[in-house]
Amino acid sequence: MSRAAGSPAVSETLAEGRDVVLAYGGNVAVRPSTFTIPAQAVTAIIGPNGSGKSTLLNALAGVIAPRSGSLTVLGEPPEQAFRKVSYVMQSLAFPAGTPITVREVVAMGRYSTLGWFGRFRKEDRDRVERAMKRLDVSHLAKRHLDELSGGQRQRVYVAQGITQEHEALLLDEPLTGLDLVSAKTIDHIVHGERERGHSVVLTTHDIDEARAADHVVLMAGHVLASGPPAEVLTRANLEAAYGLGSLHDPGDAFVDDPAHAHRDVEEHDHSPRKHPHLD
Repeated sequence: MSRAAGSPAVSETLAEGRDVVLAYGGNVAVRPSTFTIPAQAVTAIIGPNGSGKSTLLNALAGVIAPRSGSLTVLGEPPEQAFRKVSYVMQSLAFPAGTPITVREVVAMGRYSTLGWFGRFRKEDRDRVERAMKRLDVSHLAKRHLDELSGGQRQRVYVAQGITQEHEALLLDEPLTGLDLVSAKTIDHIVHGERERGHSVVLTTHDIDEARAADHVVLMAGHVLASGPPAEVLTRANLEAAYGLGSLHDPGDAFVDDPAHAHRDVEEHDHSPRKHPHLD
């Protein structure tokens, strides 16, 4: 990601957690954590596999409730703020062969406002068309979802996300394993959302993506550190999160899970992305 020059200071708060514990059944995924995430900024959540990145994102989206502690999003409990939050998960499952077109998938982003059986207005149709244009999938509008590459599908899902009414956009690993064209397109949307006054929170394996964000949350089974990238992504913090001796220098490329470095890319780029990953 590329940081926009001269971005304004952010004083408002998107989310605030106080001694938050997150769990699935009897398994605690995030131990007591206290943190603040700024509004109208790009926040990257990074950490090793199993460190609680996606769990924290699920909690911010209101998908899971804290076991204990307090968590607010836009000043409300997440389950009450969900109509102001658009959540694009890492993968959306549609049964193979489902005859659903790109335009229909993107239009689903309006259902939270209109309901499943609400009549589309001109403003709804216009919003769908604008989203497809921003994600460069307008030419795919009549194609079925199962005819698309992985990168194209991810752009469609992000288009659905920004079609929804929202103040915050949550993205679970939006750039992982994408072709260069799709990655650049989605990266542009991420920073474009900020310029539109929206908040963006994304999970990532890539330390360069985290460094380019406005704010970073470093996970290690709890929130190990939260703040500006230069303050969070220090050698001491990274070694604490990933294991002592994992890094020789914070700028070194480090791959915790080699599989992420060898995913096939699609469409226009035929070589693996050469960005350092922290998984």
